Amino acid sequence: MHYLVTGGAGFIGSHLVESLLADGHSVTVLDDFNDYYDPAIKRANLAAVRDRIGLIEGDFRDEQLVDRLFAENDFDTVVHLGARAGVRPSISDPRLYLTTNIDGTFNLLEACRRTGVDHFIFASSSSVYGVNKKVPFAESDPIDRTISPYAATKFAGEQICSNYSHLFGIRCVCLRFFTVFGPRQRPDLAIAKFTNRILDGRPIERYGDGSTARDYTYIDDIIAGVRAAIDYDRAPYEVFNLGGSRTTTLHELIAIIEEELGMKAGIVEKPDQPGDVPRTFADVAKAGRLLGYHPTTGPREGIRKYIAWVREMRAAHA
Repeated sequence: MHYLVTGGAGFIGSHLVESLLADGHSVTVLDDFNDYYDPAIKRANLAAVRDRIGLIEGDFRDEQLVDRLFAENDFDTVVHLGARAGVRPSISDPRLYLTTNIDGTFNLLEACRRTGVDHFIFASSSSVYGVNKKVPFAESDPIDRTISPYAATKFAGEQICSNYSHLFGIRCVCLRFFTVFGPRQRPDLAIAKFTNRILDGRPIERYGDGSTARDYTYIDDIIAGVRAAIDYDRAPYEVFNLGGSRTTTLHELIAIIEEELGMKAGIVEKPDQPGDVPRTFADVAKAGRLLGYHPTTGPREGIRKYIAWVREMRAAHA
């Protein structure tokens, strides 16, 4: 099988690329190596497999590039992980998020339609649930009030996938990721930021009173879910939660990192951030039933693995 993985140099993407290669598949990566965070990190993510993949450096907002890429390759499945990520930056630059996450997704689906690629995996987000008062969050819950441009673009992407599935017969599976973490995670995410700042002896910033809660999901569980979604063929369009199905407050998260590092954090208190939801919590019963998805790595075990990886990387670059 030949897979196109957008955002394949990123955190989740690079892990998926390795998983697909390990099973003997062909992989082409489309990534623009933008400066949301250091592009050198993304290049390092693919260093071990660079000679085993096709790598296209470009932007999927570029319709001509996308058309040429599909014309020159015979893809079986598109796994669309590429996006402008992050709730807070989307508030300061919503146009960038709208054009990247909506127009880019449209370009890829249009290319699938024109070339007959009939399987499309879309990386959505738990942020689409907004301030959802019912917990845990289930795929059947109404989505009627997203609270950030990022969340709005992800829900729009799901709806575009639904259109293309219904109108053109492209099987689309949308995956709502819940706060993914682990080796290679983006440096701006809380676990990475806290771990590195504590190791460097610098204070961390805690937004709010520490009561906000997230469903942290370890990267290996996410990749297992994505691989299962790739094999899913029971419906032409489907949405699944991929989460850890447990919540950890910000206060608890900091305590776990401190304990696993054996170091105390200096904490600078900051006000709550606009666009941040108070909690996320995934109901994964549907994914368990239809995908065989059963997360196995909890927050503490995952943070322990992540810290071991960070220390290994630091030692290698010392």
